[in-house]
Amino acid sequence: MQKKKRILLKIGSNTLTKETDNISRGKIEDMASQIAKLQDTCEFIIVSSGAIAVAKQFVKLESKQEEVFVKQALASIGQPHLIRIYQEIFREYGLLSSQCLLSYSDFEKEESRANIMNTIKVLVNNNYIPIINENDTVATDEIKFGDNDKLAALTASLLDVELFIIATNTNGIYTKASINNDAPKTIEEVTDFDTLHSQVVNSKSSHGSGGMQSKVEAASVTKKANIETWIVNGLEDNFIVNAMDNKVSFTKIK
Repeated sequence: MQKKKRILLKIGSNTLTKETDNISRGKIEDMASQIAKLQDTCEFIIVSSGAIAVAKQFVKLESKQEEVFVKQALASIGQPHLIRIYQEIFREYGLLSSQCLLSYSDFEKEESRANIMNTIKVLVNNNYIPIINENDTVATDEIKFGDNDKLAALTASLLDVELFIIATNTNGIYTKASINNDAPKTIEEVTDFDTLHSQVVNSKSSHGSGGMQSKVEAASVTKKANIETWIVNGLEDNFIVNAMDNKVSFTKIK
């Protein structure tokens, strides 16, 4: 049998909601359709944000606690709904999926790292697509800082994937000068990683806690593991296949 290319796809809240206040079932259908088309040659692991965004659609929590604890509670409410949406839509495309909740401490202990690798290996070998999120009810790192960017990079490195795709709401990373001139121009290929930081304009998305800075930091993690990173516009339909066919502008970090 031909060895499949292992891809880790990270999709943030802003992309999953298509920059609205609701999770877009159409966007999840778009992902499922592409994965189904590519399943003979590629195997996917997904790191997905969106639990808090799902909960906000139908819950308003009143609390005198700090905002981060309210977000943890919202994540606890939203996560089962998020996974249910994934499972319903993926099943329509003949795809099997599973849920994995991880936190940073899992990557610090050798035994936990081995458990993650072995569990995901079994899932992928049996044609299940792991859908990973931070265990937000016990950890707050990604709620505060990165919208799962760093978590995805650590997971990609641990699982030795061949390609790390970050789906965001821009056509990759733009040059700073082009942003200042209101004519965004994509940096299509990065060969000198050190100069990339000077190009990044840090702004955060409406739902996510990340921004382009956290994506560049995530790419620095996967670069150390010798994994190629693509930053693509996940708001567009068919964004994975179009990037593979070089039909769209996106940033490729070798």
